[in-house]
Amino acid sequence: MFSKKPRQVWTAGVVTLFPRSFPGTLGMSICGKALDRGIWALKTLDIRDFAVDRHKTVDSSPYGGGPGMVLRPDVLDRTLEAISDVPGRRICLSPRGRRFDQAFAKELAHEPGVVLVCGRYEGIDQRVIEAREMEEVSLGDFVLTGGEIAAQALLDATVRLLPGVIGSEQGLDEESFEDGLLEYPQYTHPKIWKGRSVPEVLLSGNHKKIAEWKKQQSELVTRNYRPDLWEAYEGVKVQL
Repeated sequence: MFSKKPRQVWTAGVVTLFPRSFPGTLGMSICGKALDRGIWALKTLDIRDFAVDRHKTVDSSPYGGGPGMVLRPDVLDRTLEAISDVPGRRICLSPRGRRFDQAFAKELAHEPGVVLVCGRYEGIDQRVIEAREMEEVSLGDFVLTGGEIAAQALLDATVRLLPGVIGSEQGLDEESFEDGLLEYPQYTHPKIWKGRSVPEVLLSGNHKKIAEWKKQQSELVTRNYRPDLWEAYEGVKVQL
């Protein structure tokens, strides 16, 4: 008999100046339990450990002038070399990068892992981004003091999609963005709270009507709150 090949553990590598930020919230709740169960693994490297001078210098002033400091390419390159055993894409968290979304999270969840580089200061020397073929990825049109919070958000969105992390696959199918729409409103006990009742259709037991209500509500919420998503959704329906 042939022995069953062990499943490769999805691994996240994080390159950061603040390794104690991890796992942070990733060590709690669903993602934390999955980490404890070995469904995914986390490896962090401190960029400062790869500086060679006695002051552990990781940054320098930008050529051409300007405020702030820039992470040095030589120090960061040594860090990335030390984490070369982690498979998958190399991603640099940057406000100028590709927008991270649910589709992107799905892509990463189907790969063997990912390495995330958390920028600080005014950013990272462009040469190491190009030399290491890093993808620049952004959470949105805003600026954070560093990439650590963005990295945790990206990993949370991705890890929860790994097989075995969330028990019900149906729950994933009904989440926001899965069909181009936001999720419908949710209700639980008690049936009446401060004079507000749960919609009668949810109490009816009629699964067909409940499904229709959920779809209608998803469309209504998306149209009211995210007209950009609604326009894209309408475009897809026209093509079909």
